[in-house]
Amino acid sequence: MYLSILILPLLGSIVSGLMGRKVGVTGSHVITISCLFLSSVLATISFYEVGICGSPVSIQLFSWIDSENMSISWEFLFDSLTVSMFIPVLYISTLIHLFSVNYMGEDPHNQRFFSYLSLFTFFMLVLVSGANFFVLFVGWEGIGVASYLLINFWWTRIQANKAAMLAFTMNRVGDMGLSIGFFAIFALFGSLDYATVFNLVPFMNETAITIIGLLLLTGAMAKSAQIPLHSWLPGSMEGPTPVSALIHAATLVTAGLYLLVRTSPILEYSPTALLVITLTGSITAFVAALCGLVQNDIKRIIAFSTISQLGYMVLAVGLSKYDVSLFHVINHAFFKALLFLSAGSVIHSMADQQDIRRLGGLINFLPFTYTIMLIGSLSLLATPWLTGFYSKDLIIELGYAQYGFSGYFAYILGSLTAGLTAFYSFRLISLTFLTYPNAKRTDYLNSHEASLSVVIPLTILALFSIFFGFVFSDLFVGVGSDFLSNSIFVHPNHITLIEAEFSLPILIKLLPAILSLLGAISGLFLYHKTPEFIISLTETSSPKTPIFGAGRTVYTFLNSKFLFDVVYNKYIISGGLKLGYTITKVLDKGVIEVVGPHGLSSVLTKTGLNVAKLDTGVVTTYSLYICLGLLTLLFIVCAPVLLDTSLLSEIRLFLIYLSSLVLVFKTSSK
Repeated sequence: MYLSILILPLLGSIVSGLMGRKVGVTGSHVITISCLFLSSVLATISFYEVGICGSPVSIQLFSWIDSENMSISWEFLFDSLTVSMFIPVLYISTLIHLFSVNYMGEDPHNQRFFSYLSLFTFFMLVLVSGANFFVLFVGWEGIGVASYLLINFWWTRIQANKAAMLAFTMNRVGDMGLSIGFFAIFALFGSLDYATVFNLVPFMNETAITIIGLLLLTGAMAKSAQIPLHSWLPGSMEGPTPVSALIHAATLVTAGLYLLVRTSPILEYSPTALLVITLTGSITAFVAALCGLVQNDIKRIIAFSTISQLGYMVLAVGLSKYDVSLFHVINHAFFKALLFLSAGSVIHSMADQQDIRRLGGLINFLPFTYTIMLIGSLSLLATPWLTGFYSKDLIIELGYAQYGFSGYFAYILGSLTAGLTAFYSFRLISLTFLTYPNAKRTDYLNSHEASLSVVIPLTILALFSIFFGFVFSDLFVGVGSDFLSNSIFVHPNHITLIEAEFSLPILIKLLPAILSLLGAISGLFLYHKTPEFIISLTETSSPKTPIFGAGRTVYTFLNSKFLFDVVYNKYIISGGLKLGYTITKVLDKGVIEVVGPHGLSSVLTKTGLNVAKLDTGVVTTYSLYICLGLLTLLFIVCAPVLLDTSLLSEIRLFLIYLSSLVLVFKTSSK
């Protein structure tokens, strides 16, 4: 049963991809969705058996690499962490497949699209179920390739090509760090199996553990879009909306968080790595929220929201709250998929318009979509008793409960980020649904709610966004819950859940909610009730006014995404290109060509031509050659008497013989 969870999505991908013309578009839909639905049912059963009943399963198929002391097997581990990741990956992937039936209905390459989606899901399942780092790396690279194929699905669009290449190359940076980390793990522990490595960690050098932890963080930063390796994620919006939902909710970006949670026994013995992870997550959450304030593309706003929420998850890992981080990964998957799919519904019904400034007034035309997006936004805001509340607010409270610099830093930035998230979420709601209609009249006349294949996934995701956190919070993060006890390790010195739950002042607990409320009210007031206020302020203020100039500068800076792309292009990329050009001209076409086969053949050819020029046909010239040869021979014979030629003593006779041979041939030829 457990291997069937992995094999069924692969089977659907193979049939849809290689036999697409045989099965047709409808057959491709039916096969891929049926395989994923069966896999979801089996994942639910495994969640009960492994997670609820506490009986992890390990399956070893066969040996993969057996070389001296390196022994790696195709082995899969199904523990409570694995089956917990199965739930969002398979549930959301199934719903996205169902959503895509209508959304991609007019695309001529449906079979290829559904094949890629199922392949993406398969590699993610391999990643989370591998029992050693090598199998994890296979899934890790697989989702990288699948994401490239899906972002570049509309391959005739130049921007899609650029976005896919950016995502692929930036993930290479993280993969390089992760590969070095795996080499370091093998060098230090002599094994890549989870069980062996995690049991030996307490006996190892802390500096080595810190280096390994930071290398693993590098891989997670690229996959989970942490600063400074985050700039590929907004660009991935060039793919179809179902791809954006799958990448941002269930698969690609959660891989880095899974890696950090899985390697908790390593991170727990490195305070330095935990501090760096905390700072990275806090800064990422805050910076991404600031960038999201000024975005106008409906999908890019939600993309920066994803980066911000990923910062919360990484922040929780840095606070040693792996269970809370995992819970937020799962909760976030449901309401973020809901937001992306509802945004796709808006785009699809409004002639592919994605600029929220050119929408507006859609509450009367798309009431169901408005309700769904409002539910997703409220859950994102951690509104009390919705799904996001049970993990997001808890992460912020746990930061304060550390009673240290990193904890206070995380609490302050996390609370500010909560207010900013509320602002840009309700800015999106206001400009899309509540303000004056700004789209074309024909777009409004042709707008309509989507079909049943879209309504069903959105409804199911909305129910999960409302109830999942309430139902499962005690299981995942409840005080005294041992649900994840066989999957993660928390050092006794890092347990602060009791402190966060029962000892914090009420104001500290309520501050994120208060800031969220203020942000939501500000967003509604500025962009719905008084949009003319912003317009008049912009028109009446002179560009020479200091306040206006400062505001324009800040807006430009935020809209430029903190100039990360400019820094990359101007300094890193251009510097790399110049260095590559120099290496090509000097090393490849210079040194290597001179010393290598091309240079050797050129030298021999030129030497032969120069020697051939000596054959002039003039007797006096030949006499000169003979005299020079005799002088050389006499010098070689008499050299031991005149000079210290100990190095030549061994080859002196050979040189005499060679010189005599040349003279004989020269004399005989005449």
